[in-house]
Amino acid sequence: MSRRSPSPILVALLVAGSGFMELLDTTVITTALPHMARTFHVHPVDLNIGITAYVVMLAAGIPLSGWAAERFGSRTIFGLAIALFTIASALCGLSNSLWTFFAARILQGIGGAMMVPVGRLVVLRVTPKSELMRATALITWPALVAPILGPVVGGFLTTYASWRWIFFLNLPIGLIGFLATLVLIQDNGREAKPLDRTGALLSGGSAIAFVYGASLLGSSAGSLLWSCSLMALGLIGAWATVAHARRHPRPLISFGALATLSFTTTVRGGSLVRLAINAVPFLLPLMLQLGFGRSPVAAGSMLLVLFAGNLGIKPVTTPLMRHFGFRRVLIVNGVILAFTFLGMALISAATPAWVLLPLLLLSGMTRSTEFTAMNTLAFADIPKEGMNSANTLFNLAQQVSFGLGVAVGAILLRLGHVLLGGPDMVGAFRFAFIGIFMICLLGVIDFLPLAPGAGANVSGHRPRRGIPST
Repeated sequence: MSRRSPSPILVALLVAGSGFMELLDTTVITTALPHMARTFHVHPVDLNIGITAYVVMLAAGIPLSGWAAERFGSRTIFGLAIALFTIASALCGLSNSLWTFFAARILQGIGGAMMVPVGRLVVLRVTPKSELMRATALITWPALVAPILGPVVGGFLTTYASWRWIFFLNLPIGLIGFLATLVLIQDNGREAKPLDRTGALLSGGSAIAFVYGASLLGSSAGSLLWSCSLMALGLIGAWATVAHARRHPRPLISFGALATLSFTTTVRGGSLVRLAINAVPFLLPLMLQLGFGRSPVAAGSMLLVLFAGNLGIKPVTTPLMRHFGFRRVLIVNGVILAFTFLGMALISAATPAWVLLPLLLLSGMTRSTEFTAMNTLAFADIPKEGMNSANTLFNLAQQVSFGLGVAVGAILLRLGHVLLGGPDMVGAFRFAFIGIFMICLLGVIDFLPLAPGAGANVSGHRPRRGIPST
């Protein structure tokens, strides 16, 4: 008797939960660094090695995730990734020295690198095109919520319990996720595809160099020359990876998906929009604290307004895309999103709550809508046989833009401080937010060549003749 196919929505919820666990660990640690440093008897800056190791291993492992899912089965790899991530979380919480923590974070990064891309691939395989928007909305929320809730959750647990609980929190979530994987996910047919070792070395090495360089660029301890050199090396490695893939009969990563305009725009222009979005949770709390003198709790609470906007708009994102189409939503909503960043550049310590709160709420609503639209359109026109490579490319681009968001935010902040000078930090923050506004608009421009009916097979939108699209 054949096994009944699992509900795509239940699978999407499982993948969303695992994605939230992985992304939360990227941000939750920041507020706990001083307490962890006291436990390990080191300077807080030394703990950056744990953050960097995690992010770098995430980037390095993503290119191998698609091959591993095909070779050993997506159910097997996804379950093992959750188990490894959960065990590594426990080891992080039990660590009593910097180097044991460093080793545990490497294991966490390896688990996360396989967990999120393979989970998304499972969702893409089991979800019909007609339900893709709904499923994508579910698996998108971790990328929106985790950067906002991470510092708040980390600060609460560190203050009222122990920094170790920011890692122990993953244990029940991981156990439930592992058991749910055994019940919900079916193994796809395994393919004895040989590993493209050269492609693995090139793609993994270039991802490590670029992401590590970007993380140093966002750190005050990083050398500008060394950071830029690493990022340049990463770009050269990426070019070499593409050149190798064109010659290899069965490359680790196929770049055929880039011939599809809807996919390319959500990777190219979409990466700029994601970069801008991911810079805000870094810049906004700092501006509220350093610029306006608010407490860490008050600054963190402002991020919860973004979170409320993210959740509040969810029920109407699918109807919006069905009625207006992906192109119009991405352009109009993207412009509104960019102008909310410009609005953040114009606020001051005297800005009343009735102006500030609606601005943050609107920003949260538009960032959620833009994320869902980009993440759904990316795979709308990709055939089933191309999903694996397209998913790998998309996850790489998303990971890089996530890391660059903080780095670019930090660079703009320093540049504004240098250009404007003086002890007042508010001007530097205004400069940074104006830069983020321009980056977001630049990304939105890339959506202009999309056809009015782009992704209509997923959204169900049918442009009316005689009425020009935006």
